[in-house]
Amino acid sequence: MERFDAEKCLKNMTSARILVAGDIMLDRFVYGAVERISPESPVPVLSISRENSMLGGAGNTLANLAGLGVKPVALSVVGNDKEGSEIRKLAEALDINTAGLLIDDERPTIVKTRFLAGHQQLLRTDFERKQPLSQAKEKALLQKAEELLADADALIISDYGKGMLSDHVIRALIENARAKKIHVLVDPKGFDYARYKGASVITPNKKELAEATGQARLDSDEDIVKAARKLIDQSGVEAVVATRSRDGMSVVQKKGEPVHLRTKDIEVFDVSGAGDTVIATIAAALAAGAELNDAAALANIAASIVVSKVGTAPVRAQELRDALDGVTALAELCTPEEAAENVRRWKAKGLKIGFTNGCFDVLHVGHVSYLAEARKKCDRLVVGLNHDASVRILKGEGRPVHDEASRAAVLSALSSVDMVVMFGAEKEGQDNTAIALIEKLQPDFYFKGGDYTESQIPESPAVKASGGQVCIMPFAEGHSTTASIAKIKGRAA
Repeated sequence: MERFDAEKCLKNMTSARILVAGDIMLDRFVYGAVERISPESPVPVLSISRENSMLGGAGNTLANLAGLGVKPVALSVVGNDKEGSEIRKLAEALDINTAGLLIDDERPTIVKTRFLAGHQQLLRTDFERKQPLSQAKEKALLQKAEELLADADALIISDYGKGMLSDHVIRALIENARAKKIHVLVDPKGFDYARYKGASVITPNKKELAEATGQARLDSDEDIVKAARKLIDQSGVEAVVATRSRDGMSVVQKKGEPVHLRTKDIEVFDVSGAGDTVIATIAAALAAGAELNDAAALANIAASIVVSKVGTAPVRAQELRDALDGVTALAELCTPEEAAENVRRWKAKGLKIGFTNGCFDVLHVGHVSYLAEARKKCDRLVVGLNHDASVRILKGEGRPVHDEASRAAVLSALSSVDMVVMFGAEKEGQDNTAIALIEKLQPDFYFKGGDYTESQIPESPAVKASGGQVCIMPFAEGHSTTASIAKIKGRAA
């Protein structure tokens, strides 16, 4: 894909509206350490230090669309329970339209919980009830779909086989969308793909493609093409995009030559959720006006990005831009979400994460020595930087001397700093501490310079709540930004 076309496609995505129909789940991750075996039974005892929750199932497809700048719309069913409420809050925090998120009193929200010691998963538990929707709830779902498809540019059917997407619901969704000339993409489940007849694109992985076509082995490009053409003939879909793990993906359409897209050599952390990234990127690109082969090429790059992350983390438009530009270095300035992803990846390698925060307005020797000492005590150091409005609240008008972009650039140039992330209040009365950022990053160490005690630091409880340690660092006497500014003003006078 030409660079110009890719950029135009990414820009056009921001006006695309994509409806995702499927089972939204709550993915929970419980982290801790194992230091002993239970005396009751020969099983490890996990001492829990923290928990994270994120959207799973069809929710991960929605999260990927949101990351690409698309306007995602959810069509799903959750239980009348606190987990269902949590899913709604998580979705709305990502600016996902939840108008199609229906409540079913007869079905609990699906929750998948993973227990991890370090980066090793010990156990996964699934709380779910696989059953079809009642006739009344199915009717309500299709009525809502009719309403939401009126403004949609594409429909993704994310089938997890939990009962919500019956043959009748799938058929009605596809017929409705195609009548409106809307692209229909399916992440399939099961062996009978005839239920997806009329879909524009289906995206099976190699194992699913083999099972659906009865092919014992799919080792070569020729094997993939043969199986995909068989699937197109049998099921009545228009195209197959087969994902092939390290071998990339293959695009096979009713007409035209097949296209095989290879992946570059990358460090793979976690392939979970990569299929959601692929279908989300293809749908977004098609809705933005791209041809299928180009959309798949963009999705292939997106997949190579997400498998280098930890857990079901979505791809972002800027990451795609950076990949297209050949940018490989860590961004100088990260959003809290980007920072959290990097921290998760570092922790999966067993690295210890340090965090400190401040204005760092006029960087002086005291700052440099403090950050260098902090970096010696951890493997990666993250600096929370008060943005300009936050500094004005703390220091008054006339501050900061240097704007946030300048301050971030200088900090990023220090060898002791691995990542910079902005935080702070926008106006008086709002929380101007780093507590929310610490809760998101959950560092192993929190560094504070000066003669404070732990009880005097407002961030201390948040650090300790996730198992972190507060470290009071020596104060550099005679060095401060205020003193530096006063000295400069004195000389100017």
